[in-house]
Amino acid sequence: MKLLDEILAYNEKFVENKEYEKYQKGKLPNKKLVILSCMDTRLVELLPKSMNVGNGDVKIVKNAGALVSHPFGSIMRSILVAVYELQAQEVCVVGHHDCGMAGLQVEKVLEKARGRGITQENLDTLQYSGVNFEEFLQGIDSVEDSVKHSVATIRNHPLLPQDVPVHGLVINPDTGKLDLVEKGY
Repeated sequence: MKLLDEILAYNEKFVENKEYEKYQKGKLPNKKLVILSCMDTRLVELLPKSMNVGNGDVKIVKNAGALVSHPFGSIMRSILVAVYELQAQEVCVVGHHDCGMAGLQVEKVLEKARGRGITQENLDTLQYSGVNFEEFLQGIDSVEDSVKHSVATIRNHPLLPQDVPVHGLVINPDTGKLDLVEKGY
C-alpha cells in the first residue's frame, strides 16, 4: 500500500471513530503566541511538550531552519496574520542544535537536483531569471546567529507593532532543553 493510501485508510477510521473530538479547539491561540520552528521531525512532539503547549494553545509556523529569509515572504506573512487576525501577542523563534540547514552546501543540493532529473537548462533558466541559488538555498553557520537574525527580521518589520515581543530560543532535539538566545521583553 502506498503512503497516501495508508493515510486515507487511517483517516477514514479516525473520523468514523470520532477520534477528532478530543482535538476540537477554537482557532485562536489560548496562550496568544505564534512560534516559528524548524520542520525537523524530532521536534513534532518534543517542541510543544518542552514548552508546555498543547492543541489550541499556539500557532506554529514551520520551515527549514526556522528562518525568515525574506521579510515579505510567506513566513513573515503567517506571523503577521497570527498577530493581526488570530490574536497572537508574542512571537517566539525556536531553532535547534544539529539542524540540517547547518553546513548546507548549495552545489551539493543542486547536484542532488540534477540527480533527480532537474536539467542544467532548467537551472540556467532560473539563474538567468534572477534566482540566486547561493541566497535561495543558503544554509546556516550558527543556530544561535540564525535565531538572532530571524528575531531581528521579525522585530524590525515595518508591519509588526512595537508592543509585540519577539523571543529567540534554541532547543536540544535530544533532551528538549531550551536555551534563551533573545528575550523580547
